[in-house]
Amino acid sequence: MVRIPRPRKAALAAAASALAAGVLVSCGADSPGEGVTSGPHAGDAACKQLADRYPDRLGGQELTFTDRPGVAVWGENTIVLRCGVELPVPTLDPCATVEGVDWVFREDRSKNGGKVVVTYGRDPAVEAVVSDDVAAVDDVLVDLSALVEPVKTYTKCINLDDVQPPSPSG
Repeated sequence: MVRIPRPRKAALAAAASALAAGVLVSCGADSPGEGVTSGPHAGDAACKQLADRYPDRLGGQELTFTDRPGVAVWGENTIVLRCGVELPVPTLDPCATVEGVDWVFREDRSKNGGKVVVTYGRDPAVEAVVSDDVAAVDDVLVDLSALVEPVKTYTKCINLDDVQPPSPSG
């Protein structure tokens, strides 16, 4: 029998626990909702009302996760919605109005195979990350706009095309 000194036993036990936790984390990393955090204002009454209306299917994906306030996931993180994110500030990022809802396309955050859009001019703000695996992103935005439309509007997007150039001084 090999005797292991008490301090070494504790270190081995800690290492074994860490390894087991790492295996559990890595196994769950691909599960729907893993790593998705609630927005800071997810407890807002409007977010709770949205949660009652999440569609069962979105972009051809089934609703698979709603265990955190303000968070919904369709598919294997194919579409992730977070209600109650920080309100976007005025930006030069592209904005589109879909079924009466303004969405800002966050090009700087649209990486790793997904597009990030955030409602503009609605409080609370809603963010959606749509995987490149979704062929009909426009259809997803139409459905999300129907979901988000009841959220209070306080301002609208203004695109560069909407801004009149200054008149020349004469």
